[in-house]
Amino acid sequence: MNKVKLKEAENNFIIRFPGGFSNPQMLELAKKHKVEKMKKIAQDSFAIGQFESAANIVDSMGKIVSQSSLISLFEKPKFRELVKVLSDSEKEHLAHGLKEFLHGDQAYGFGLMTGLLYEYKLAKWPLLTVYPIYYRPSVEVFVKPTTVKGIIEYFELAGLKYNSNPTFEFYKAFREQIMQMKQEVHASLQVDNAAFCGFLMMTLENHLHKD
Repeated sequence: MNKVKLKEAENNFIIRFPGGFSNPQMLELAKKHKVEKMKKIAQDSFAIGQFESAANIVDSMGKIVSQSSLISLFEKPKFRELVKVLSDSEKEHLAHGLKEFLHGDQAYGFGLMTGLLYEYKLAKWPLLTVYPIYYRPSVEVFVKPTTVKGIIEYFELAGLKYNSNPTFEFYKAFREQIMQMKQEVHASLQVDNAAFCGFLMMTLENHLHKD
């Protein structure tokens, strides 16, 4: 990673928003994006005991997608339709994948979810990573293609090459680099990975505007 660029981004952000994510403007932004509400929905819906009902899990996945500001308006209706047409066995498959990802073998779970969504041409990064970022925001990452590509390029993250076809290998490697970057900045920016990636995204936007 380019630590000079990261430190510059941190300084600019703190100047603009004193207190980092505890700044009133940042708190208002989090409220606008219903961050706490979405975390609660995910953490209540995807607790280990909830996985006895695959149908309920898939319905909850649909609720997360439809209400999340992280998911594009283009993807929301497609996922909503998917939930309607999935067979019971497919719902079991998808729910089991999420259960493994959140509570068991992450690589296996990611593969299960990706495989099923691929059949419906919906194996998209946001539709795979939106649930864990709300369920475990201090550990997991949300992969938004344009943002991730920008972060990799601007901050010069070594060994990472974005691919539109989701793989757990990339997810794991990107997550590791985000965790490393987070350790390099002021404590006020270490709230969780979603907020931290938001800070990086704002840095990219400011950089583009300057150009």
